[in-house]
Amino acid sequence: MKVLPFTLLVPDDKSVISEQIELPHFYQYLHRHEEWQITWVERGEGTLIAGNNLHAFRPGDLFLIGANLPHLFKSNPEYFAGDESKYIKASSIFFNPNGRLAGLFKMPELKAASAFLKNNKHGFKVPDAFASLLSERIKNLHESNGSATLFAFLNLLEVLQSVEDSAVPLCPDFYSSNLSEHEGIRLSNIINFIMRNYNNRIDLEDVANAAYMTPQAFCRYFKKHTGHTFISFLNEVRINDACKSLVSDDKPDCISGVAYKAGFNSIANFNRVFKNLIGRSPRAYIDEYHNVSRITSIAG
Repeated sequence: MKVLPFTLLVPDDKSVISEQIELPHFYQYLHRHEEWQITWVERGEGTLIAGNNLHAFRPGDLFLIGANLPHLFKSNPEYFAGDESKYIKASSIFFNPNGRLAGLFKMPELKAASAFLKNNKHGFKVPDAFASLLSERIKNLHESNGSATLFAFLNLLEVLQSVEDSAVPLCPDFYSSNLSEHEGIRLSNIINFIMRNYNNRIDLEDVANAAYMTPQAFCRYFKKHTGHTFISFLNEVRINDACKSLVSDDKPDCISGVAYKAGFNSIANFNRVFKNLIGRSPRAYIDEYHNVSRITSIAG
């Protein structure tokens, strides 16, 4: 199976596609496809861009990604540094309820499953409490052949439906994923430019030039297709990076070091933006994380 921007090539002998990868980093271009996608991140850290939202990911995370939702698993910068000890591993399932599985989803017994997909059109991040059970279902599907694959898929779908009430949506319901392939590639290039350079100073003129637009035209284009201004999107990318650094398993840098590493040129501005986006100060965020980790460790 070869994945190209906005096109997923489906094997002739499969209704449900199972994929396992082990690579230096994730596919690095924003893309979409008609198939729904379930991805279990077994190894690797980074940021999932899904529609107009960002989600940090780490080993053990699972995501349901809606059909035609532009998305990108952006590996952290260290995965591009040539260190062989840094690599990603993931398992994914792809399925299209309107394609070869259309007959199955029209059956009365799958009425609830069809409603579930309609109600969660962009997908969601699976709550940690369900990750172990779902990863086992994904393993079972990978190991299945023939008709057993469909039974394994239905078992997986049944578990997904049970987590709906506690799941975190990947992006708001009002987000529109109706992009042409040309616009998708163009937006992919813009986002990749931001993701490569957010640690440094980026001016509006810089990103507009990279998109071959005037600053005014770029602002209108970016807002239309992402729901963000350039500055709000850049701040979210930087704060997402800072959150990962603040709770790193390795000895974390001081808060000011994390701020400058993420691309902020002022600790005061970093603290203000962090609190606006996260709802608490960086220090409170660190303390809360370690308190939850300590309680989880004791409970385990």
